[in-house]
Amino acid sequence: MKLLEERIREDGVVLPGNVLKVNSFLNHQIDADLMFAIGEEFARLFKDSGVTRILTVEASGIAPAIMTGLTLHVPVLFARKTKSSTMNNDLYTAEVYSYTKKVTNCVSVDQKFLKKDDKVLIIDDFLANGQAVKGLLDICQQAQVQVAGVGIVVEKSFQDGAQWIKDQGVRLESLARISSFEGDQVRFVGEE
Repeated sequence: MKLLEERIREDGVVLPGNVLKVNSFLNHQIDADLMFAIGEEFARLFKDSGVTRILTVEASGIAPAIMTGLTLHVPVLFARKTKSSTMNNDLYTAEVYSYTKKVTNCVSVDQKFLKKDDKVLIIDDFLANGQAVKGLLDICQQAQVQVAGVGIVVEKSFQDGAQWIKDQGVRLESLARISSFEGDQVRFVGEE
């Protein structure tokens, strides 16, 4: 998605440890117009997949998931990192390690929101080692739902998450695929 790649070049900041900071438009402050375009693109890519529900993990995946859900006219469900006092014990849970925060969270989804006849589209903001997606796929397996695919806003193709997802036989669509960081510059797949 050229619009997204241009925005990453313009406002993204490469930090030590192969971290890309995009908090000015994606995961702290959100550019609503860009996010809507992202949602439209995911909807276009998965429009014929029979998606009945979108699943993400809080918090950074929520904005692209909502825009995709709005465009596809399906509900959006997010796995919570902390159990709310309003949630009972009928939960699907999975452990998710955060590469950037260096913490492991137990994420959970109320069982009443995932039904066996659902066809789920997983949406997330970043894919590096794939820990969030692994956790969400685990939840989908527990719920015995079909997975239509995984939509990622920014993929670090030089890390192993994308290959792991493909090796599971799951469709992966990433809107911006980064092949490397060279100093403070971002290189996208296909620019070699």
